[in-house]
Amino acid sequence: MIRQTFLKEIKELLRDGRPRIALIIVGLLLLVAVWISARQYENTNAQYEIAKQTERGIWDGQSDKNPHSAAHFGTYAFKPKYPLSLLDQGVDKYAGVSIFLEAHNRNEAQFSAATDQTGLARFGDLTPDFILLFLVPLLIVLLGFNTFTKEGELGTLALLRSSTVPTWKLVLGKWMALFIPVLIISLILFGLAGAILSSLKDYGVFEWSSLFMMLLVYLLYYVIFINLVMVISFLSKRSGISLVTSLSIWILTCLAVPKIASTVAEQKYPYPTRQVFEAEVLQDKKSGLDGHNPWSKEAKLLEQKVLAEYKVDSLHQLPFNFDAYRMQKGEEHEAEVYFKHYKFLKEQYNNQSLVYQNLAVISPFLPTRFLSMAIAHTDYGTHWDFSDAAEKYRVATQKFLNDDFAKNSSYGDWSYRADASKWATLPPFEYQPSKLKAVLSQNATHFLILGIWTVLSFGVLFVTAKRI
Repeated sequence: MIRQTFLKEIKELLRDGRPRIALIIVGLLLLVAVWISARQYENTNAQYEIAKQTERGIWDGQSDKNPHSAAHFGTYAFKPKYPLSLLDQGVDKYAGVSIFLEAHNRNEAQFSAATDQTGLARFGDLTPDFILLFLVPLLIVLLGFNTFTKEGELGTLALLRSSTVPTWKLVLGKWMALFIPVLIISLILFGLAGAILSSLKDYGVFEWSSLFMMLLVYLLYYVIFINLVMVISFLSKRSGISLVTSLSIWILTCLAVPKIASTVAEQKYPYPTRQVFEAEVLQDKKSGLDGHNPWSKEAKLLEQKVLAEYKVDSLHQLPFNFDAYRMQKGEEHEAEVYFKHYKFLKEQYNNQSLVYQNLAVISPFLPTRFLSMAIAHTDYGTHWDFSDAAEKYRVATQKFLNDDFAKNSSYGDWSYRADASKWATLPPFEYQPSKLKAVLSQNATHFLILGIWTVLSFGVLFVTAKRI
C-alpha cells in the first residue's frame, strides 16, 4: 500500500503542471547559484593567495631598520575562504577579510564584500543558502498543501476511512511522495558541490564528512516542513485554506521569527557603539603603562622593579635595552585592555546566541541557519576565532620585534638597525578553523533542538492522521 500510495501521489504531481514547473525552476536556480558561487569561490581564493604572498613579500622586503619602526610598519592577516562557503556564505559577505596588525592597536577586520556592492544588492543575492533555506521550504508548501484536502474534495476520503489499510502506510506513502523529490534535488546540489570542490585547487580543507553533515541538517529541516504541511493539510477542510495556512507558517518560520529574534537579541544584549568602545579602551590604556612615556608613574615603578630585580643602580647597567623592554611591557598592558573589552563583546554575542536558541522552539529555521554556517565556517564564531588568532599573532610579533631591539642594543640607543634578513625569520600567520567534531560539539544545542523538532513533528503528524 505504501508503494501504491507513493506512485499515485507522484503521478498526480507530474500530471499537475504547477508542481512540475516549480521543481524545474528551483532546480535551475540551484544550478545557477552553485555555478555563480563556484566562480566567486575560485576568484576569492586566487585573490587571497595573491594578497597573502604579496603582503609577505612586502614584509620580508623591508630594509635595515629599527625593529620598533617595523612594528609600526605592520602587516596584514588575511581570512581564508573555506570550501563549504560555496553553499553557505553566512556572514562572510559582511565581515571583513583582512586585519592590519600594528603596534599598540587591535584593528577590526576590513574590506567586506558588502561595502563594494551597489544598491542592486538590496534585492538580495542568488546564493545556494538562500534557495536551500527559503525556496525549498516554499516548494514543499506548493507540493504538499493539498496532500489530504484533495481526498475530501475528490470524494475519496470516505473510501480511505472504510479501508482496512493501516493509517501509517497511507501517511508514509504520501510523505515519501513529498520527500523523494526534495531528496533528489538536495542530492544533486550537494553532489555537484562536492564534485566542484574536490576538483578545484583548494586553499582551504575540503572534507566530504562536513558536506554530508550539512546535507543531513538540511534534510532534517525539510522533513520538519513536510510534516507541518501535511498536518495542516489534514486539519484543513479546503485546499485554499491549507495553502494560506502553510504559507503563513513559512512566512512566520523563515521571515518573521528570525527578524524578531535579531531585534530581541540586539535590544536585550546590545553592543556598545564604536565611539563608546574606543573611548573605554583609550581610558583603560591611559590607566596603565605607556611604553612610549618613560616619565609616567607606571614607567618609573617598572624601572625601580627591574633595577631591583637585576641588582643594578642604573638602566645603562642592564644587559638589555630598557626602552625596548618598557615598550614590550606597554604592549602587554594594551593587549590585556583589548582582551578585556573584546571579551565583553564575545559575551554579548554568546548571550544573543542564547536568545536565538530560546526562540528556536518556534522556528526550525534558526538552528538550521546556525548549524549550516558553523559547518561551512562562515559563522560569527569562526570570525571571532580568526580575529583572536590574528590578535595573538600581533602580540607575538610585537614581542619578536621588541625582544630583538632589547637584546641587540643598549639603553638610549635608538640608532640600532636590525638586518634586513631579520624580517623573514618571523613565522607567517596561519589560521585553521575548528574541525567538524569540535564544531558539532560547540553547536550541540542547535542539533538537539533540530532533532526535537523532527521527532515532535513526526509525532504530531501520525497522531493527527489517526483521525482518519
